[in-house]
Amino acid sequence: MTKTVSVSFLLLSVVFSVCLTLSNLLAAKVITVFGMSATAALIVFPVSYIINDAVTEVWGYRKARMMIWMAFAMNFLAIVFMQLSVMLPPAPYWTGQEAYAGAFRQTPRIACASLIAFLCGSFINACIMSRMKVRTRGKGFGIRAAVSTLFGETADSCLFFSIAFAGIAAWREILIMIVAETVLKSAYEIVILPVTTMVVRYIKRKEQTDIFDDGISYRIWAFK
Repeated sequence: MTKTVSVSFLLLSVVFSVCLTLSNLLAAKVITVFGMSATAALIVFPVSYIINDAVTEVWGYRKARMMIWMAFAMNFLAIVFMQLSVMLPPAPYWTGQEAYAGAFRQTPRIACASLIAFLCGSFINACIMSRMKVRTRGKGFGIRAAVSTLFGETADSCLFFSIAFAGIAAWREILIMIVAETVLKSAYEIVILPVTTMVVRYIKRKEQTDIFDDGISYRIWAFK
């Protein structure tokens, strides 16, 4: 029997991976939004949670789990190659090494914080989305998307800022950054929720798929 993968799922998985990789690069810049400090990753990172919600809603937790691990592997690979490129000796006539290193260099601590936070936040988001869909029998997509994102983003922000900045910044400042990032990213998803809902409905009609995760295992290590 030939096994196939939906083109829609493939495209969403690619965008999901790209968003995660970009978020590591954009996080180097700190911006101010409505008086709150955040990283420039704010403009792209919430898209990954929107895609996570859409994939879990249409194809179920197991497909979301596969997508999350694929994005984790691509993100890890990107970090490794970026650090190797920084370490390579520049040509004698090239004067951009300092700026290049400033944009691409990551300490092992920041890289680990990013990867751990991504894994935990993404799996919490997918698990809550899946369980709520089963419990509500598919009703209230908007509420489920907002709630799962809130928990996922909170876990992601708590882990990232705590691991990355504990002992460097005061805990009061870390808490402010956690709250600011969680509020802004969750608000992003709520604002764009009508678009997300239309996309999910379109994919369901096109793919003729609407999975309910009845009786499945929510272990993150299973790959069936």
